[in-house]
Amino acid sequence: MKTLTFPALLGYGLFGLPLALVALPIYVYVPQFYAERFSLSLALIGGVLLLSRILDAFVDPAIGQWIDRRRSGTGFRRFVALSLPLLIGGFVALFHPPGFADTQPFAGLPYAWMMGSLVVVYLGFSIATIAYQSWGAALTQERAQRAQLSAIRETFGLAGVIIAAALPGVAGTGWLSTAFIVTLLAGAIVLLNYSPQPQRAAHRIAPQSIARVADLFAPFRIMGFRWLFSVFTVNGIAAAIPATLFLFFANDRLALPQYAGLFLVLYFIAGAVSMPLWVAAARRYGERRAWLAGMALAIVTFVWAYTLTAGAATAYAVICILSGFALGADLALPPALLAAVIGHAGDIGKREGAYFGIWNWATKINLALAAGISLPLLQLLGYQNGSTDPQGLHALALGYALLPCALKSVAAMLLWRAPLENV
Repeated sequence: MKTLTFPALLGYGLFGLPLALVALPIYVYVPQFYAERFSLSLALIGGVLLLSRILDAFVDPAIGQWIDRRRSGTGFRRFVALSLPLLIGGFVALFHPPGFADTQPFAGLPYAWMMGSLVVVYLGFSIATIAYQSWGAALTQERAQRAQLSAIRETFGLAGVIIAAALPGVAGTGWLSTAFIVTLLAGAIVLLNYSPQPQRAAHRIAPQSIARVADLFAPFRIMGFRWLFSVFTVNGIAAAIPATLFLFFANDRLALPQYAGLFLVLYFIAGAVSMPLWVAAARRYGERRAWLAGMALAIVTFVWAYTLTAGAATAYAVICILSGFALGADLALPPALLAAVIGHAGDIGKREGAYFGIWNWATKINLALAAGISLPLLQLLGYQNGSTDPQGLHALALGYALLPCALKSVAAMLLWRAPLENV
């Protein structure tokens, strides 16, 4: 297969930026945006996010099979093109709801509008990401090239996350839509016209060659995967809860809404800087021990966050940097352990898609469960958006800091006991 040049890698990788730019605002900004604009119940917002994310997660396998059946001829390009109007329409609708939605006779419309917008944008995002990642996997089978391709894609993705984190604080949430549309169209033009194309299949995949539903869950027959999946799920919920509650914590507990974007930027930059360090630690001590160290760092950091009060900007900035370093472990090490499990099971070249399909499903369910658990729990404990009530703010600190610590501790115990030493 022809070696990919650096410009060709850039042509492929750029599309990762707008995909990251659409992902972060949905699970960070949407809860606070709808709670503040329409005075919606946090429990119901959490329910809408949970339901829409569950629906999204369960359609992914069907989308993957549909793309496998239909991609011959034009490859993955038409699926990327198909995703664009869904992404743009859903994102704009989500962050620019009509004015009539907050009038008293239509009190239920904000929930319906949010749900419909989420379904549309999630559908577009699923089609785009599955086609885009499949496109990259089909470009080369050389190990060095695969690593380089993924690294460039993730670098652009990190740039999109930083833009999404910084832009609302600098120019307001309204500019997110403009930035997203411009970068999405630019990235799509470059991808569709200048990215290298995968080698065309000699023939269309026959329907009977597509995996049966039962085959999608074959990885659960492997004990190492069952353990790793349990760790990944619990740890993922622990990480997703602070992401869901971040704006509430920064605005109400710390009374520092003007620094929210800066805090996010510090967090993600620290995560990017730390990843080579975690890779080096894994090389020396093993992925499992290195990941356990990352979990320990996250727990200590969030226990500290529980003690913060209004105005603690410097302390929280340090917490963002330390928790960002812990994030690097969560990003770099679980996929490496998963690859080891696949190799130990003898499934390399056989059913990697089944493993990663379940892995991606878990990622989405983690985000859904985080919103579905933490937001109703906060309301039950007496917290409301914009609250200055000490009891409500204490409940917010419990949900933001100590609940993730408890879940992270469970994940660490599972990882410590997991039979992954020889994978």
